[in-house]
Amino acid sequence: MKKHLCYTAAVILAAVSCNQNPKLPAYLDDNSPIEERVEDLLSRLTVEEKVAMTHAQSKFSSPGVPRLGIPDIWCTDGPHGIRTDVLWDEWNQAGCTNDSCTAFPALTALAATWNEELAGLYGESIGEEASFRGKTVLLGPGVNINRTPLNGRTFEYMGEDPYLASRMVVPYVQGVQKNGVAACVKHYALNNQEANRHTTNVHVDDRTLYEIYLPAFKAAVQEGGAWSIMGSYNLYDGQWNCHNQRMLCDILKGEWGFDGVVISDWGGVHNTDQAVKQGLDLEYGSWTNGLTMGRSDAYSLYYLADRYLQGIQDGTYGTEELDDKVRRILRLQYRTNLSSERSRIAKFTCPEHYAAARRIGAESIVLLKNDNILPLNLETAKKVLVVGENAVKMMTVGGGSSSLKVKHEISPLQGLQERLEGIAEVSWERGYVGDVTGNYNGVSTGQDLSESRSAEQLIADAVAAAKESDYVIFIGGLNKGHHQDSEGADRRQYGLPYGQDAVIEALAEANPNLIVVNMSGNAVAMPWVDKVPAIMQDWYLGSEHGRSLADVLTGDVNPSGKLPMTFATTLEDGPLKSEKQYPGVDEGTRRAFDGNDNVKILDEYYTEGIYVGYRWFQKQNVAVTFPFGHGLSYTTFDYGQAKAPKAMKSGKSIKVCVPVTNTGSLAGAEVVQLYVSDPECSVDKPVRELKGFKKVFLQPGETATVEFTVDEAALSYFDAEKHQWVAEKGEYKLEIGASSEDIRTSVSFELK
Repeated sequence: MKKHLCYTAAVILAAVSCNQNPKLPAYLDDNSPIEERVEDLLSRLTVEEKVAMTHAQSKFSSPGVPRLGIPDIWCTDGPHGIRTDVLWDEWNQAGCTNDSCTAFPALTALAATWNEELAGLYGESIGEEASFRGKTVLLGPGVNINRTPLNGRTFEYMGEDPYLASRMVVPYVQGVQKNGVAACVKHYALNNQEANRHTTNVHVDDRTLYEIYLPAFKAAVQEGGAWSIMGSYNLYDGQWNCHNQRMLCDILKGEWGFDGVVISDWGGVHNTDQAVKQGLDLEYGSWTNGLTMGRSDAYSLYYLADRYLQGIQDGTYGTEELDDKVRRILRLQYRTNLSSERSRIAKFTCPEHYAAARRIGAESIVLLKNDNILPLNLETAKKVLVVGENAVKMMTVGGGSSSLKVKHEISPLQGLQERLEGIAEVSWERGYVGDVTGNYNGVSTGQDLSESRSAEQLIADAVAAAKESDYVIFIGGLNKGHHQDSEGADRRQYGLPYGQDAVIEALAEANPNLIVVNMSGNAVAMPWVDKVPAIMQDWYLGSEHGRSLADVLTGDVNPSGKLPMTFATTLEDGPLKSEKQYPGVDEGTRRAFDGNDNVKILDEYYTEGIYVGYRWFQKQNVAVTFPFGHGLSYTTFDYGQAKAPKAMKSGKSIKVCVPVTNTGSLAGAEVVQLYVSDPECSVDKPVRELKGFKKVFLQPGETATVEFTVDEAALSYFDAEKHQWVAEKGEYKLEIGASSEDIRTSVSFELK
């Protein structure tokens, strides 16, 4: 029974014994509107209790008020699975035996499904696991835009396009919150790199800010109804984003009407005065670290703790800001811990969640290239050789705060061996040595990846085995190691590490039936693309990884994933050309006070503006290895002629439709993509921008009419001087196709 219900009983008994009307106080009455309950409860709190509620009491919790039945708030990483419990004051494991979770595919993989229904399934499933573990806030999803492929944390985000991220984040948030668990959308905002993430001050023009970096957050708040937002480590306009006047007060809480809680990233708070006045509500993880200073109560040293209370008592601060913070925290409590509708479904590491992870994983895999050797011919595939460390290495452990402890993780090798049992002999050669570690925050994979053979011998052994095999499947790419797909540091190179290019080229010479499976959370260079007959983009797919991959390789599932980011040929082809753009420069003048000392700040300039990802490559007419939105199938699809009205009145919308037919022999799914082009614009605009997509599942010979609604929002650019969205009158072209480069049909209309 919930604490507030127990307290309710005590109130009723006391009222009856005094011969009074046993009417419940508003804050205890489930039938009262939340805002009435919040105000009633707020009036009963002391200043000391209010201040205590605005900061952590342990690594992942903040205090309630026991005397009023207000429970503690418990947060949990991360966006891909419910992180294992840690000790109260330490990052080390608590030693629990019941916190091994389901690992779902990374969010980059979810974005690659281009399937909003699966985003809802993902959110609902992970929300059920969080609810089972008694968590209040799930620290995710992440929707920062992929500005550079070197960003170590891109695997936790939803690609390079703001429209795609916006559409995928909304059902995820709604799915999580169905369970009475708050989604905490992160990292708000402009947190597009791990290098110097605590000390980078971003300079960006307003048009770019509103068109590229804010839309997914806005959609999560206004359409998804997100109950919490996490501020980011970096600075914008000279202020840290965990207490930033413009980001938090003016835009988030002002323009967007956000009524939830702003939670700091762990270590993202630097200053009491700014934390009080500039939009922060709940402080976690500040590096005051009072424990090592001999204090048993480290958390009283936080910026919103004793020093805040002292400031109120001596008149430095009033209580208006405090009451706003506590209102938001109480509102969060009534939506989660104190909600009579909170889900208590006991679903954790259950068959339904593993099935969801497997389905999402299979639908995320992108078939980049296929010279008619996939799916595997199970009649001729008698000897299958798997090469590569990533075929066996556990990927759920490591990578930063999204590291997990799982009940099981089916490796790609295990998945293939399981699926091909009794059909083909599946053997493995390592091919290269990558990251042999397997520990993070006390969670260990238990794998021994030590290797005594030289790099030359590893390649020679793999080549010898390849010559005796019917198929060779190379499974490599990146991993969760430092300076790869991992929090805290960016990648050091765009190409594959550990000499994998040499392994792939040697295998291509040894066997013509080579399939390269690249496992990563981001784009990589593929200099061997013309030498390899089949290439798949795999991701970090969690507990059911091997089964998802085997489903697609064997044709049990027809691939339907599409790239959520561009695969450039070289890093130099991209938009970031100088240190001022990335990773930032020391101009010798920027310093910021963090409460303890003056900190040197690096300045970074987003001078590429709105030209991120495919927008840049198309504007510059630069060829890429694989474009945004690209992905093949084992069947084929034909697009008919798009049709739309010839004109649209201002303030209205129009329908555009296109028939799509499965012209192959297998059932499959196609992601039909709508791009808007503005050939008559008075301002600089991209060649085309994604403004709609729909995934359709078709049987052989089946035709479906795909319909999109186009309104002024799809035609608008952000006018920074007017501070408003503007759709100019004139001609627009609607381009529909299978990728940002594969346009199959188009139709024009006039906005009047």
